[in-house]
Amino acid sequence: MRATTHHYLMAALLWPVVSPSLAFADEMASYAIDVTAKAVSDVRTRGVSDSLNRPGARVTIQVAHESGLVALAEFTTVNKKQFLEGDGVGVLLAGGYRFGDPEAWHYGVGLAAEMFPGAQFKAPNKFDFDTFTPTDERTTNYNSQFAVLEIGYGALEGRVARVLSKTYRGANTGGVCGAQLQFRDDPTKGLECYAKGDRNSRGSMLYDLDYKYALGINTTLKLHAGYQQIVNFSEANAADYGIGLIHHLWGFDWGLDWVTAKTRARELYMAEDNGHVRATDENRWVASISRTF
Repeated sequence: MRATTHHYLMAALLWPVVSPSLAFADEMASYAIDVTAKAVSDVRTRGVSDSLNRPGARVTIQVAHESGLVALAEFTTVNKKQFLEGDGVGVLLAGGYRFGDPEAWHYGVGLAAEMFPGAQFKAPNKFDFDTFTPTDERTTNYNSQFAVLEIGYGALEGRVARVLSKTYRGANTGGVCGAQLQFRDDPTKGLECYAKGDRNSRGSMLYDLDYKYALGINTTLKLHAGYQQIVNFSEANAADYGIGLIHHLWGFDWGLDWVTAKTRARELYMAEDNGHVRATDENRWVASISRTF
């Protein structure tokens, strides 16, 4: 048996109102492009590390049309020991439509796809209780697709995402049950998981709530709360919270965030690293520096 671990989370699908750092106009329409480069001490998604608790980087390209149409492409470094056999990069592509008053009620709808080029794992999706051996080994990738709804009032933003793909970051019987067998001393939970049959995580729901408050001309307070509800695998349900500050200085945004995740089955958030097993859902301070061009 070749078991693996992976994390059931998604990059936040937030389409903010774009400041026109680069603006183009003609007689028919106008649009703005923002390119943001960011370095972080730990790449966190829904409170859990995608970089095995190590530093990483992210580049985001966002295009906003005056009609309300928005497109986003984001490229993030991830750890190959978590996203097995991959290229070490996560790609998020999103497109949608926003309308309303940015200072009052505003709304957004869209579609998004999260991809990890080349990344995949092999795991048995069934367990033969007569011979007491795992069977039906399959290959699964970590890619996911979503439908997203956004509702906000002023600086308060709420988002709901529904998983359209067969799995959410590879969450199926082989991945979830296999991880519980691999990283628990007691195999009972893993066997109970397999006994429920071959399942996937299509239809899972992801919830996020964010608020920003200006403390001064150049400093902003950030608050975040999130929850993931994974279909067929309640043990993968988790909540995450964060509080942080952003300070604009010398053309850069300097950030410091306290990030925490409340997971139900910690073995789903473990990864092997050179003979050691590391948890990626621990509470942590995350420092960042970014610049928008």
